Amino acid sequence: MIRFIAYTFLLLLIAIPFAVVGILHLVMADQPTVNRAAEFTPAHIERAKHIIKKNDPRTMKPGVLRTFALSQEEVDLTVNYLASRYARGSSRVVLQPGKVMLSASFEPPPNPFGRFLNISAVLHETDGLPVFDLLQIGRLPVPGWLADTLLEYALKLLSAREEYQIASDTIKKISVADGRFTVTYAWQADLPDRIRSILLPHEEQARLKAYQERLAENVRSGSGAATMALADVMVPLFGLAAERSTSGDAVAENRAAIVVLAFFVNGKGLGVIVPAARDWPQLPPSKVLLDGREDFSQHFTISAAIAANAAAPLSDAIGLYKEIDDSRNGSGFSFNDVAADRAGTRFGELAVSNKESALKLQRQIAAGIRESDILPRVADLPEFMPETEFKKRFGGIGSSPYKRMMDDIERRIAALPLYR
Repeated sequence: MIRFIAYTFLLLLIAIPFAVVGILHLVMADQPTVNRAAEFTPAHIERAKHIIKKNDPRTMKPGVLRTFALSQEEVDLTVNYLASRYARGSSRVVLQPGKVMLSASFEPPPNPFGRFLNISAVLHETDGLPVFDLLQIGRLPVPGWLADTLLEYALKLLSAREEYQIASDTIKKISVADGRFTVTYAWQADLPDRIRSILLPHEEQARLKAYQERLAENVRSGSGAATMALADVMVPLFGLAAERSTSGDAVAENRAAIVVLAFFVNGKGLGVIVPAARDWPQLPPSKVLLDGREDFSQHFTISAAIAANAAAPLSDAIGLYKEIDDSRNGSGFSFNDVAADRAGTRFGELAVSNKESALKLQRQIAAGIRESDILPRVADLPEFMPETEFKKRFGGIGSSPYKRMMDDIERRIAALPLYR
């Protein structure tokens, strides 16, 4: 009997690694089943602005139920963006009455079994947790009972996280019907502070404070003035980033420097995202110019902050939405504003793309830069065009003349040594 148990145990030791290898061969693949970019358009930004305005927390009473609905396109875009941003993947979502169909491909770390992990799933809503109709990982079908058990276990693990607790306390019902994803929620008075605590943990707040203090010190020393050049404001901030990166995270330092820079340039206090910042050294109202214009510095820093904290497609779409809105109701569509947006986006991408790029950018800026280092020549680009003139001259977004102008802007930015 003892010998039988020993042989059985030995066989298991041999069989388990082979079984694991076999499973990995089944679930991994050389090609993705879903391969698409996370693309935002000005229409998506306009729709998001409408949803936010309709659900403005300043008009909500705690505990009152509210609803908002997302179309299939909006859900699909959001999930694909999250997959791209946080999991090196892409996805596709299809909504059916009471059901959600999901396909996704992710790129795990290099391994000998395959480059991609492909997942297909169909879930239908119930009064409790959703239930799997289908779950397939690569070529391996997962039994329904096992898929449901795994989902329940995953939710239990998540329940200890503050993000899950916020969602659980706020969201009361989710339903899928008529091609729309409807969320019913109850606003909580403490929700903004709880979200801030997740988005900006104490370590990140301390990092932002260091850059706020350096910027305030620079302004008080006399090097700052009522009007100053963006390049001059950037140098001490990225000098501090270089100092702190010797024993810290260069990417995180750059991200914090860009956030502080963007809030200062745009005349906003950090207190809107960090309540404690109201007690930090305050900065006097100042005009920060890029190529002699305040709007260029604002476009540049906002786009840089979005790209450094989110992703370039979102930054591009927000900047383009602003110009379309201006062409309808404001100063008009300006390609030089778009150039400032695109330069800022490129700057934000480089600042956080990887450690080497982050450190290189710090060194370049700390050594001293000129305005022409961060923004190419744009004075000759068309600007202040009302919507009718813009459409007459360029045919609208996506037309050949428009694309040629955008390609010219991209070439000008790419030619700057800082962005190579």
